[in-house]
Amino acid sequence: MPVAKSARPADQAPVSYEQALAELEQIVQAMEGGQLSLDDTLSSYKRGNLLLQYCRGKLQAVEQQVQVLDGEQLKPLRPEPEEEDDRV
Repeated sequence: MPVAKSARPADQAPVSYEQALAELEQIVQAMEGGQLSLDDTLSSYKRGNLLLQYCRGKLQAVEQQVQVLDGEQLKPLRPEPEEEDDRV
């Protein structure tokens, strides 16, 4: 099923990471569906590339902020220790 053309230009930056990710998922689904014209496929690819770069940039910025907060060293997330059952 072809994707409806969005009202935003292909080079317009997304409003948020979440919006960019949702739009990127729609583009991937449309392209995987194989029902886009060649021109629409190219336009979708260009828009997807812009969205991907936007998302990567946002994630890198957040990672840098976390590194600053953690003293320049990323720490692995550890699961909460399970409480031991003292019942016998």
